[in-house]
Amino acid sequence: MKFSHLLFDMDNTLYPASSDMDKGITRRMLECVADFFHCDMDKAIALRAERIVHYSTTLEWLRAEGMSDIEGFLAHVHPDNEADELLPQPKLRDFLISLNMPMSILTNAPHEHADRILGKLGVADLFEAVTDIRDANFNGKPYPDAFMAALKKAGASLEDTLFLDDMQKYTDGWVALGGTAILIGDKNGKPLKADARSMIEARKANTSGKEGQTIRMNSIYELPDFLAENK
Repeated sequence: MKFSHLLFDMDNTLYPASSDMDKGITRRMLECVADFFHCDMDKAIALRAERIVHYSTTLEWLRAEGMSDIEGFLAHVHPDNEADELLPQPKLRDFLISLNMPMSILTNAPHEHADRILGKLGVADLFEAVTDIRDANFNGKPYPDAFMAALKKAGASLEDTLFLDDMQKYTDGWVALGGTAILIGDKNGKPLKADARSMIEARKANTSGKEGQTIRMNSIYELPDFLAENK
């Protein structure tokens, strides 16, 4: 394998999953669930845990249930001050530069969230493109259209791109297309159920017959050794 492009997820991939950012995003999503179903937070937590394994995102699930205010949901989950929850990552910029490869971002969040986070991390200028949830018509990873939109923006191909994400359901989608993915960390969520439309579409979109693969890493800082072995 030889890769000439790196496609990064952003949240819990460029920074640790232990960050308060993840807690804040999850709490605000659950507030949206509680508001939509007119229930308390405990019920919202239980409902989301039960249903999320059938959907690519909380947003997709709530839309399937009849929620129409997409922009209201995104604005609540990603407020203007959300970057205050994120601690600096002083090693990140030099590390990314040292990779010496074209890089881009694919996130299931809106572009304004990506702008805030990449700006706070001081690495926005290092990425050639950012593909967000709107670019994917609100059907993000692991829908194949989301991956294809990111590849088109970057001028890259599935074969020459290494995809990195902290969620197994998203790396599963990339692998279903026939690509190679790096699954980061140990808080990877649950894989999607067989009836999830995103994974059904991902499997159908693989017309090459090639089998993808997933490689596990504790963090992106293990990436150089893998790249050195796959020049």
